[in-house]
Amino acid sequence: MNYENTTRSTAKGIVRTLSQQEELPLLRDHLLRLDRESRHDRFHGFMDDGFIERYAAKCAEDGTIIIAYLEDGLVRGAAELHPPDRSPDSQPEIAFSVEAQLRRQGVGSILFRKVIAEARAKGYRSLRITTGAQNEAMRTLANKFGAHLTFRHGESTGSIDLKQQAQPESARSPIATPFDAARAMANFNREYWKFMLRMSGWGRTA
Repeated sequence: MNYENTTRSTAKGIVRTLSQQEELPLLRDHLLRLDRESRHDRFHGFMDDGFIERYAAKCAEDGTIIIAYLEDGLVRGAAELHPPDRSPDSQPEIAFSVEAQLRRQGVGSILFRKVIAEARAKGYRSLRITTGAQNEAMRTLANKFGAHLTFRHGESTGSIDLKQQAQPESARSPIATPFDAARAMANFNREYWKFMLRMSGWGRTA
C-alpha cells in the first residue's frame, strides 16, 4: 500500500510499504545505520550488527509489514507492524525507528499515523507498543496517538485501542475529563432521542 505524505512536517521524502523480500536490504541497512542511542531506543538495549541482520531477515519471513519513510531511495525511518500470531498474547505489535538526522521533523508522526491506518485496514482491534523507559520522544508520540503506557523493567509498554482511532486525531480532545465525558453522553442521548422521535413520527410537523 502506498501513501502520500499528508501529515504536516518538514520532511521531504515519501512513505510507502516495502515488499518483504525484494526490499529487505533497505530495512536492514536502515537499522544498521542507527546510531548507538537510536539503536538502544529501538531494541531496548544495544544490539550488534549480527543481531540486526537476523532480525531484518526474520521480518521478511514472518509477515511483518514495514511502512518506510524514504529519501533518495534509502529508508530513513520505519514503522513495523508485527502479526498477532507471533505474539504470546495474540496482539499485533508496532515498533518504530527514525535516523537521528530526521528527528523532530514529523517523520515519527507520519509513520505512526500510517501504521495505525494499515492495522485498522487489516481489522485489528488493538495494538501493543513497547519502548525504552528513557525514550521520551517515543513515549510522547505514543501518548499522542492514545497509548496508555505502563513501566516495568526499564520498558514502557502500552496498548492502543484502534476503535478510538476511527475519529480524526484533530477532532479529538487531547484530555478527556469526567465533565467532558458527561457532556458528551448528554449530547449523545439528546441526539439519539431526537432521531428516535423523528423516526416514530413525533418530530414531524403538521
